[in-house]
Amino acid sequence: MSMLTHGFERPLGWAENTMRLSPFREAQLKRVALRALTLLTMGSVLTALIALRTAIYVWHLHA
Repeated sequence: MSMLTHGFERPLGWAENTMRLSPFREAQLKRVALRALTLLTMGSVLTALIALRTAIYVWHLHA
């Protein structure tokens, strides 16, 4: 069985290395994450508005 997982076994020393980000890089990553979150929020609001408009149209159609 160890022959199948031989490529995946690593010593635990790699987990102790912590990556330090520069303040500029950290701010840049925060901006990218905020923009992605804003884009997803706008997409979900647009989807909700389309669904609401469709529901109102169908409601008036059958009334």
